Amino acid sequence: MEPDAAREDRPMEARIARIESDVAHLNSDVGEIKLDLRALRDKVDELGAGLNGKIDAADTRLTGKIDALDTRLTGKIDALDTRLTGKIDQLTNEISSAKIWALMLYMSLAALNFGALARGFGWI
Repeated sequence: MEPDAAREDRPMEARIARIESDVAHLNSDVGEIKLDLRALRDKVDELGAGLNGKIDAADTRLTGKIDALDTRLTGKIDALDTRLTGKIDQLTNEISSAKIWALMLYMSLAALNFGALARGFGWI
């Protein structure tokens, strides 16, 4: 017996009842899938909220640590700036003193040379 012949032998109502039964099973399966998807969506939402909370907490902790580090580094940089400024000012003063000392030494050497020349030529 061929499959097409078997289908034609069955009454129309039996085939419709079979289709209705299959559709009812499909409807129940789709309903279960919807419930599973809703439960999954709720779990994903909970995970998202938990992750957001953890990210916010980590952000707060890291921001605090970065601010503390910024404060410490700013203090150290300011102290270094103060020390270097003082040393540069001191060096500037020493260079100014050295200039005056070098000028006096140069004038003294020039006076000695002129004095030696004057004595040598008999001007004095």
